[in-house]
Amino acid sequence: MKTDRNVYLKMETLENAKAILIEAFPDFGNLPGEIVSVPDAVGRVLAEPVVANISSPNFHSAAMDGIAVKAEDTFGASEGRPKELIIGKTAFYVNTGHVLPQNTNAVIMIEHVQVMDNNRIQIEAPAFPWQYVRKMGEDIVATELLFPRNHQITPYCVGALLSGGIFTVSVRRKPKLLIIPTGSELVDWQKTHTLKPGQIFETNSFVLGKLAESCGANYVRHEMITDILEKITAAVQEAINADFDMVLMVGGSSAGSEDYSKDVILGLGEVLVHGVTMMPGKPILIGKIKNKPVFGIPGYPVSAILAFEQFVRPLICRKLGVPEPEREKIAVEPSRKIASKLGLEEFVRVKLGMVGHRIVATQLPRGAGCITSITEADGIIRIPNSIEGIKDGEPVMAELLRPLASLHNTLVVVGSHDNTLDVLADELRAGEKGLILSSSHVGSTGGLMAIKKGVCHLAGSHLLDAEDGSYNVSYIRKYLSDTPVKLVHLVYRDQGFMVLPGNPKNIKGIEDLAREDIRFINRQGGSGTRILLDYRLKQTGIDPAKIKGYETEEFTHMSVAVAVLSGAADVGLGILSAAKALKLDFIPVVTEQYDLVIPQAYFESENIRILLETINSARFKARVETLGGYSTRRTGEVIPF
Repeated sequence: MKTDRNVYLKMETLENAKAILIEAFPDFGNLPGEIVSVPDAVGRVLAEPVVANISSPNFHSAAMDGIAVKAEDTFGASEGRPKELIIGKTAFYVNTGHVLPQNTNAVIMIEHVQVMDNNRIQIEAPAFPWQYVRKMGEDIVATELLFPRNHQITPYCVGALLSGGIFTVSVRRKPKLLIIPTGSELVDWQKTHTLKPGQIFETNSFVLGKLAESCGANYVRHEMITDILEKITAAVQEAINADFDMVLMVGGSSAGSEDYSKDVILGLGEVLVHGVTMMPGKPILIGKIKNKPVFGIPGYPVSAILAFEQFVRPLICRKLGVPEPEREKIAVEPSRKIASKLGLEEFVRVKLGMVGHRIVATQLPRGAGCITSITEADGIIRIPNSIEGIKDGEPVMAELLRPLASLHNTLVVVGSHDNTLDVLADELRAGEKGLILSSSHVGSTGGLMAIKKGVCHLAGSHLLDAEDGSYNVSYIRKYLSDTPVKLVHLVYRDQGFMVLPGNPKNIKGIEDLAREDIRFINRQGGSGTRILLDYRLKQTGIDPAKIKGYETEEFTHMSVAVAVLSGAADVGLGILSAAKALKLDFIPVVTEQYDLVIPQAYFESENIRILLETINSARFKARVETLGGYSTRRTGEVIPF
């Protein structure tokens, strides 16, 4: 292990880094062709232009069921002066697609023919030349260009190629990438499903490999290499001398004492870029060895994905001779202010939903290690490096990660977190309309504020009124006096203390939180759980300042449970289902009411109707009961206030 740390070279803007990459590989393209059958060419890029061998159709054919005639023989026919034609001489029965008989050039629909007997027919209107006839070469003419070089074959193209007598085509060889996962902490999930503290499953190489395939490339995954400079160098050297078009080292691109990607490239070639002013993806490293691009891809999953999309994908497209795909963009309005750092171009992942007549964007966690911030995202807002953020409600463009149509099929719920929302999301998605429930956890009060601002369809809330013991009603009257809403009961749930199995600190009640040997993990201010805690602390006369960890906050019950399980805290207040999910012990404190607050403006909508039917269903209630700590005896009831 080396004792010194890497020092970033001059950080480049994203625009400059891309320009450096293109300048370093100006002729990166023109891959040789290989012959494949036409059906197997779908998705591939033509290495040579394709011209038709035959015309299509290669004969004149009937386009309707009816009578084939020579148009000139029908001239003068009318209702007052019908014309008689002889079958087999001046008229011929044909079906759609039949070869047109010799010396005929038109078809009369069978509905417009009067049959006199087996040999004679009568018509009351003339035909014009080539009426209802597919002429030879109408679609394709032999020798005409069907598709130019660098055209990407689609399923539609298969029909044109085969119809034109083309059965094999020359397509560009797929670019070949070697992906080398590095890191002593990595575990191969294909060999074991068990992790020790400090270990993680190696996933990046599979994600990057499939991204490469989606761009039209092939990839080979190298076996994992621990943080040993000589081993990584040897693997890269072997790849450069083989037939790989580019090499991706995954991990080790940053400035840590065990980050060797820069040393590998410097030992074999030159470093072009080390560090880009983008987030996530800042530690990207770009090098050149024997005129082949070599990348140091950051180890955090989201950083790895964005580094690939911004630098590797463009090279693959250039190698294939196709334009880089562009995502659809649409104007959205952030539901809350999005802060940003000057000097960094940020890629903020957001959930999107059509609320009223606008598309609302809700920010997801920004950590580069949060892969779910990509899997749950509907879009990406790119914040330029010249501004410090975006105001809430300020229109901004977002790149769509999902079809625009799905946004009309999305219910946006903001507010308190509860595990039953996951059940609800699954039930809605499995329903006939396939509704998407997009939930953001900002606490009960935050949910009511989101309704007030008109940026959600409903909010989850469990706000306790310390005066009368009721839930939510007094807060709705306080914060939403000008916004008509309906209050729908979802569940009763048990709130209590989550502790490690066996309760090693022997925690019995609220008084134990003030002990010197207890570390607490709290929920964020404004959440119903935080309000409940503060209410109980006031009841018992405990000063929050004496609780170790009172200022440490999490945004969901599951995050609190994880903090306890990991040993970051000894105890946290949360719901039984969260404790049960992670096999923690649970000390009951209170049974509380969790409701859905729905603006009157959306209450009669089709999507809310489906939601209400779903929560009233026996299937939903049964699934909720199995979570533990819930009662559904009043689920779906509209609460008057």
